[in-house]
Amino acid sequence: MPKVQLDELRHVIHPPGKLESRAEHWAGRLYMRALSLRVTRHLLGTRISPNQITVVMVFAGVLSGVALALPGLGGAVLSIVFMQLYLLLDCVDGEVARWRRQFSPLGVYLDRLGAYLADAAVMVGMGIRASQLGLDPYLVAGLAAAIGVLLLKSSSDLVHVARSDSGMEKATDQSVVPRSSGLARIRRLTSAVGLHRLVNGIECTLLLLVTAIVDLALGDLTATKIATVAVTAIVWLLVPAHIVSIVASSRLK
Repeated sequence: MPKVQLDELRHVIHPPGKLESRAEHWAGRLYMRALSLRVTRHLLGTRISPNQITVVMVFAGVLSGVALALPGLGGAVLSIVFMQLYLLLDCVDGEVARWRRQFSPLGVYLDRLGAYLADAAVMVGMGIRASQLGLDPYLVAGLAAAIGVLLLKSSSDLVHVARSDSGMEKATDQSVVPRSSGLARIRRLTSAVGLHRLVNGIECTLLLLVTAIVDLALGDLTATKIATVAVTAIVWLLVPAHIVSIVASSRLK
């Protein structure tokens, strides 16, 4: 079949407001959606389904964490490669689904499962990397960070489950703002600082690449160990704060 024109494809898979929504990752807006558009265009002429793309995406996300177990700079670079592949496929599966109108609960489930597993795998891999495969406090920290990340993601998704079970419509972007003006100001401040981004697999792999370079210069794992402790601390500061933010907003009203 003839290839779809990019402008026509963009109009369907990147509808107005898509790239500006809160759900869109900054990497998608900055560069990945431009790349995914072209990959999607090539895949439309194949029999590959959106769900098959999502399955590959899940494996790429998990392999990003596994790669961190490899010592030296190579493991950190490979982790980023797999995470960027994960992000690309996370864009492509939805774009193919929108063009073909192939939507399914299974696709949504696999997409969410991939996000859980990818970020958790990176946190576990970070702990293993810092511990040099020994069961020490850094490995425990990585595992604790993984659990915290899963709690952060699941607490957000439980909002949709709760609203759906209650017969309510999907929460709007405006409903995430806390009803208390004081809490709203704190939320804006913490969002501006951006520390919460470090618990995302994409940003965390970038951080670990920087620490790997520093470790190479120092000849030890000091930078990676500091990053592991710092990210774990950030995760567990965010978990209760995130839950309070949800309860204090209009998302469950």
